[in-house]
Amino acid sequence: MTPSSCDVLIIGGGPAGSTAAALLAQQGMDVVLLEKAQHPRFHIGESLLPANLPLLDQLGVRAEVEAMAMPKYGIEFVSPWHKDRTFLEFGEAWDKSMDMAYQVRRSDFDHILIRHAASKGAKVLENCQVKAVDFLPKDAGAVVQAQQADGQNASWQARIVIDASGRDTFLANKLGTKVKNKKHNSAALFGHFTGAQRLEGKQEGNISLFWFDHGWFWFIPLADGATSVGAVCWPTYLKTRKNSVEEFFMDTIALCPPLQARLKDAKLVSEVEATGNYSYSCDRARGPNYLLLGDAFAFIDPVFSSGVFLAMNSAFVAADVVHAQLREPRKLAAAHKRFDQVMLRGPREFSWFIYRVTNPTMRDLFMGPRNMFRVKEAVMSLFAGDIFRKTPIWPSIYVFKAIYYIGSLLTLKRTLAAARRRKINISDTAPIR
Repeated sequence: MTPSSCDVLIIGGGPAGSTAAALLAQQGMDVVLLEKAQHPRFHIGESLLPANLPLLDQLGVRAEVEAMAMPKYGIEFVSPWHKDRTFLEFGEAWDKSMDMAYQVRRSDFDHILIRHAASKGAKVLENCQVKAVDFLPKDAGAVVQAQQADGQNASWQARIVIDASGRDTFLANKLGTKVKNKKHNSAALFGHFTGAQRLEGKQEGNISLFWFDHGWFWFIPLADGATSVGAVCWPTYLKTRKNSVEEFFMDTIALCPPLQARLKDAKLVSEVEATGNYSYSCDRARGPNYLLLGDAFAFIDPVFSSGVFLAMNSAFVAADVVHAQLREPRKLAAAHKRFDQVMLRGPREFSWFIYRVTNPTMRDLFMGPRNMFRVKEAVMSLFAGDIFRKTPIWPSIYVFKAIYYIGSLLTLKRTLAAARRRKINISDTAPIR
């Protein structure tokens, strides 16, 4: 079979792949996007960050997203070890204009993005699963083999391949560059409910985080009346399951009375799904003729809802790399440098907080926030996704980290006990059955 030719072939039609396809097609490039599923399709990860909104504006899809989304102004923290709930708003961030985001049903959100890519001229093929990528000698590109829904095979010769396959990590698996994150190991159970008790007024769309003995829960209200609920737990706890996944999920919710109260009149309206041991990264995000975007490069615990933002942002910097490589080679070194910085910085900045989110000292800081040296503003800026601009949050972030370490030392016995427990929990790599 003689392969068709294209400038760029993109594997995966999620937020990263669809965004990259739209940006590159709009520049007049010959772009092919292959998506193994048929949109709209279910996907978890419904919470966006304020930093997503400028990206939606640049794509020209914000109004369409806004029409199907639930406004999100902040975060509710609920801890069984503290008397009161805590509410943090994005409007408390350093940049007061980054005051809100959206909760979105991902099937609809991703569908908007992939249709937008097609409208800009990308050739979008759904139900088309990539089977092989063979790189050509002398950095001449790659030949991509795929199977379409009718069983027919197709192939393309692309100058550049972009892997936006999400947790399938297609190229990382092929190249052997995927590495399990040894600093963090967790797994999740999740489902959708109707009739859940939400916060009132402006806070109705806020995400809620509930801590419990074995991890934490998310509670994400959607505009259509559904609520996404998930439990992110240590595998040591999930390994104790003796019943069905759904029964175990409901038993887990019962371990968190404040969440169970919010769901007392709710009805589970989806299958409960489970995903295990999912934190990983790759030892490089690019090669001579390929780029890895979003979750195809790294996946971290979703506690701060960073996934969609990091995926879409990676597509914007990737578009600059592709443009430089194919049209302005003199700019390629600078584009590569920027790409490498962005791909590493996002997971790194969020991970410091993620690794410690179940630590009792970190819980204390979240449940009793203070703005000394503007640390509250800085942390809320980070949670809003304001980590790639020149907003001067970093000195205050370093102060926050110093406060955390001092607090840990002042409660050393508790800190050491938590560290021992965490070490045991993250060393267990047994998958969910």
